Amino acid sequence: MSAREDPPGGGRLSADVAFEPRSVAVLTVSDTRDKSTDTSGQLLADRITRDGHSLVGRALVKDDVAAIQAQLRRWIDDPEIDVIISTGGTGLTGRDVTPEAVRPLFDREIQGFEAVWHITSFQTVGVSTMQSRACAGLAGGTLIFALPGSNGACKDGWDKVIRWQLDNRHRPCNLAELLPRFTER
Repeated sequence: MSAREDPPGGGRLSADVAFEPRSVAVLTVSDTRDKSTDTSGQLLADRITRDGHSLVGRALVKDDVAAIQAQLRRWIDDPEIDVIISTGGTGLTGRDVTPEAVRPLFDREIQGFEAVWHITSFQTVGVSTMQSRACAGLAGGTLIFALPGSNGACKDGWDKVIRWQLDNRHRPCNLAELLPRFTER
């Protein structure tokens, strides 16, 4: 990533700050996909490494609250993982339970993420964005982002929002700089 790139939304990358990679795990939530058909998880994994971060975990679980929470807890408890990004299960159908699984684990919800997500998503899918229950929060000092399962949603979520907040060079501020402070008391 070049310091000359212009992040969307009016931010900028500081040329005076060295990039610090983050350790990221990707969780796909799906009843219908397997490793060979997990295109959204692969898309995120590819972008994470393309942009200089470390992909330190990848898993696929069924749309089941207990299964989602079990995998998330393992990663939250791992001090080597800074960020978890899930894809899938954020819609409105009966099997879409990712928000119900992740929200109880949050120490703090990042409510601004939902607003930014919907503004970003609206630019791509219009009013259909209201069908998404994408969310984000902090759990045990780990950032968690829950994105919809479509490739388009993962592209928008990473390319236009998450990527920039995980880049410590992003100004005027970013979540990456705050990682060491998330567990302060």
